[in-house]
Amino acid sequence: MKSLWSDQDAAACVAHYGAQNVPPALALRTYSARLLGANPKLVLHGGGNTSVKLSMTDVLGDAVPVLCVKGSGWDLATIEPAGHPAVRMANLHRLRQLDRLSDEDMVNALRTNLLDNTAPTPSVEALLHAYVPHTFIDHTHALAAIAIADQPDSEALCRQIYGDEVVWVPYVMPGFELAQVVARAVEAHPLAYGVLLAKHGLFSFGDTAQASYERMIDFVTRAEDFIAARKANRTTAAASTTSDTASEALTDSASYTATPVTACVNVASMAEVAPYLRAAMADLAPAGSPQHWILDLRCDAQALAFANGIGQTEVAQRGVATPDHVIRMKGRPLVLGAPRVGQLDAWVTDMQARMADFVARYQAYFERNNTRVGGIKKMLDPLPRVMLIAQLGMVGVGKTAAEASVNADVMASWMAVVTDADACGTYEPVNEAHEFDMEYWSLEQAKLGKSTAKPMAGRVVLVTGAGSGIGAATARAFAAQGAELAILDLDGAAAQTVASSIGHLALALPCDVTDADSLRCAFAAVVQRFGGVDIVVSNAGVALSGGMLNLPDDVLRQSFEVNFFAHQRVAQAAVAIMKQQRLGGVLLFNVSKQAINPGPDFGAYGTSKAALLALMRQYALEHGKDGIRVNAVNADRIRSGLLNDETIAKRAKARGLSEADYMGGNLLGKEVTAQDVAQAFVVSAQLPKTTGNVITVDGGNVAAMLR
Repeated sequence: MKSLWSDQDAAACVAHYGAQNVPPALALRTYSARLLGANPKLVLHGGGNTSVKLSMTDVLGDAVPVLCVKGSGWDLATIEPAGHPAVRMANLHRLRQLDRLSDEDMVNALRTNLLDNTAPTPSVEALLHAYVPHTFIDHTHALAAIAIADQPDSEALCRQIYGDEVVWVPYVMPGFELAQVVARAVEAHPLAYGVLLAKHGLFSFGDTAQASYERMIDFVTRAEDFIAARKANRTTAAASTTSDTASEALTDSASYTATPVTACVNVASMAEVAPYLRAAMADLAPAGSPQHWILDLRCDAQALAFANGIGQTEVAQRGVATPDHVIRMKGRPLVLGAPRVGQLDAWVTDMQARMADFVARYQAYFERNNTRVGGIKKMLDPLPRVMLIAQLGMVGVGKTAAEASVNADVMASWMAVVTDADACGTYEPVNEAHEFDMEYWSLEQAKLGKSTAKPMAGRVVLVTGAGSGIGAATARAFAAQGAELAILDLDGAAAQTVASSIGHLALALPCDVTDADSLRCAFAAVVQRFGGVDIVVSNAGVALSGGMLNLPDDVLRQSFEVNFFAHQRVAQAAVAIMKQQRLGGVLLFNVSKQAINPGPDFGAYGTSKAALLALMRQYALEHGKDGIRVNAVNADRIRSGLLNDETIAKRAKARGLSEADYMGGNLLGKEVTAQDVAQAFVVSAQLPKTTGNVITVDGGNVAAMLR
């Protein structure tokens, strides 16, 4: 690992924040914290914590010694000076005289001693930072350090690797007790500049930000070098038995090679199996917990090697590498065999049994440990958050795509630790009791309960023709409700622009809805990315004009191909997935007022849209029993690719109207926008007992009224 410290960048950071009256020490603290947070081998998704001790002026103008320590909710990779709230040091040191201090009282003490009471709550390890007598302190969950910390002889290894420079401390739950233990250990070893916490992580400290940061880099590098040397020494001895051991470890994956998942012959794809995974999770979800889960598949070489090798052994069932991971991993992954082509039914049956066993084991784990702590805890949902699927890779599971992605990232780090720890010794993480105490720690539970899920969290929404106009507005409207979005459009660049405006987890796909292969690939990609499809807005269309008497057959056929048959293909693909998921679903069609109120010389469009309205009703009739709701939106005079500015100007002029009067030519006298239509789609998706319905969005047109 290399130091990324730059004197020039550090000076620029001091100058930048100095203009905002931030002390130089806090500016440097911000700079080096970001260096740590930018490296996933050190810190991941809000993990780790950093601090600096300095003097600040209070409201009375007095200089006050404070600890500026990372606050809850901040990520080191993007932290600002405000992310290190200042806490008065004097009262924190007075707490050392106590024999014990509850977590709740500790947090209260930290908050009541903030220099600014609107600042975020300081890290639960703030007391540890306060009691270690160094100016700058860095704490990470460096993968190499954890691989050493998770060895049964980690104390001896710590001395072998670091000598007297790093103090080894046995595992203690974060909080007041850990602060006391570490403080005493550091005071007993005044020449040490780091602490290795067994089963937990690594601390470094120094009188300057650069010294503390570069000691962290040095300590991690030495751990990496030790692991590499130990692995090299063991390679020759293990070579003769590697092949046999690997074949015994695999679950139905003897033909595996470390190549992309698409190269694994005779293996069903994630797109084929994911809907069944979502169905099984919904079946086992307890009352009151989400039924819709998002999946994040990783099929890189590391994921495949682990899923086919050590992940199929008991090593992967020993627990999390550091207690913090239990919040993201439920302790261990659900392990599944390889889904073979032609044997998918058998795989689904086996998967359901394994998932039910996972849930039963989690419930037993909870009961054992809840009894140990006096029966005071309420069980969280018992569903897995990470999975290993032989020959497919590993899967993160979450209530949202963002959560599934974070869980997958954490699992990737865990896999790296387990692989290194097992390769250079014996992987021995925290025990079950420690795992439970962290998972059901009141402070961690308080973090998880702060956010409120958006109405459509966990729903995967696919919108066709979403590169502009109504489709783009609809995608954004669903995203605002918390849904995960797949943006399909014939213009792939336009689709990507819309997806980028929604967020980095939205999926953009070029797709020709009139091409069966293109549509099939698009749906497979959506399921591969998110795990399934819950709501489909079939929006793509084309408006072709001409009187019926002289209308060429190819024009009429083209209109029906886009405005009817393409919607039929979309519906077929969507309903097939929804039936596999057994979660119901919503199928929405953009029809048009032309289906009810046709206009002259617009027959190709009106007749195909009338057929589409009939198609909507037929799907509602046939799939209500599957819990699939099928509705439509009829809109009129919406600015879009079908009704552009040039066309609007031409029509308004022909009628002797202003453009505003033409666009507002309805009972309400108001122009109807793409956003108005988008809201109608969202509302229709949220009506739990409405199917076969048409919502008219045209400002009022008597001739287009259905009733």
